[in-house]
Amino acid sequence: MRILSVVGTRPQLIKAAALQPALRSRHDEVFVDTGQHWDESMAGAFFAELGLSRPDHSLGVGGGGHGDQTGRMLVALEPILHAERPDAVLVYGDTNSTLAGALAAAKLGIPVAHVEAGLRSFDRRMPEELNRVVADHLATWSFAPTPAAVANLAAEGIRDGVLEVGDLMQDLAARVSVDVRDPGVLGGIEAALAGSAPGLRLRPGGYVFATIHRAENRDPDAIRAWAAILGEAAGAGSSFAGLPDGRGGPAPRRVVLALHPGTRAAVEAAGVTLPPGIRVVDPLGYRTTLALQLHAAAVLTDSGGVQREAAWLRTPCLVLRGTTEWVEAVAGSGGTMVVVGLDVARARAELERLAPRDRAASLAAARAAALDLSPAGAAEAISAALAPRTPG
Repeated sequence: MRILSVVGTRPQLIKAAALQPALRSRHDEVFVDTGQHWDESMAGAFFAELGLSRPDHSLGVGGGGHGDQTGRMLVALEPILHAERPDAVLVYGDTNSTLAGALAAAKLGIPVAHVEAGLRSFDRRMPEELNRVVADHLATWSFAPTPAAVANLAAEGIRDGVLEVGDLMQDLAARVSVDVRDPGVLGGIEAALAGSAPGLRLRPGGYVFATIHRAENRDPDAIRAWAAILGEAAGAGSSFAGLPDGRGGPAPRRVVLALHPGTRAAVEAAGVTLPPGIRVVDPLGYRTTLALQLHAAAVLTDSGGVQREAAWLRTPCLVLRGTTEWVEAVAGSGGTMVVVGLDVARARAELERLAPRDRAASLAAARAAALDLSPAGAAEAISAALAPRTPG
């Protein structure tokens, strides 16, 4: 089959990197990047790092509001679909690029394949939830990563074309995790971050890794709440300050915050000063992000992708949202992944429970030494399932 794949964000590039080799072994792929994450730090470096082919078409549609961005993607995609004449359009996840790819294809009568179909937070205030629901109801192939996702689709009357395939991101994490198990990888990361975070020392269990990017966490009140949580995690006046400094007292436990450019702009616009001990860095490459999660005392995030990676790595994770689509990750974590929202007191208590300062280093070392992550096999399952389908 001739398949046109649409990506636009860092998480979608990760998923495409996992799927592309298997997809191209069976099919003819046309690769389209909308440019939703349009700068080099957000997306450009991922192509080289993950071995992705450069896009056949780059739309350069970044920035703007949801309607404006999605509309410009639709306008740009339609002539490409006419020219390339694909048998199917494949979209990933829940972004504006997902919605635009699915809508553009469906309006031209081209079958849609949706990777990560069926996930639900059941919060329609989230633009990602709306994007995913619409894509699911337009899809001919619904590739669900979990049993709960299959059940969600069935509850909405979607049964035909549904296949539970596992999680593509686990395939890539399994491939890369063997390269980051050695804690010596942290020295290279320190050196790479020396320009933006001078003096940052990274030791297993001696820091917390955080990412913030969701739209709901860019409201000024939300920013103040998660900033307070990160401040507590960094030991800014709290009881869980860090590891012993060799003189009998606790050294501050730094928070390495990989901050989305949009969130950084929202923090500045809100006039919020982040507490001491939070080292803000630009979004990081895939291997660096995986390494920092594995060797951290804990992960604090609102990212669905980082949640799952932390779960596979067995790193304690606090989810800074009120809900999550990845209910199996929480249920299967044995209590090491907790949805805390923006509740400062609960976050403090859970972090004290999951990453006590006197054991954080030994827990991180043991976790890395024991890591043995198997692939999910999602890439092969998706590639094999894609075949011409006839209506009815």
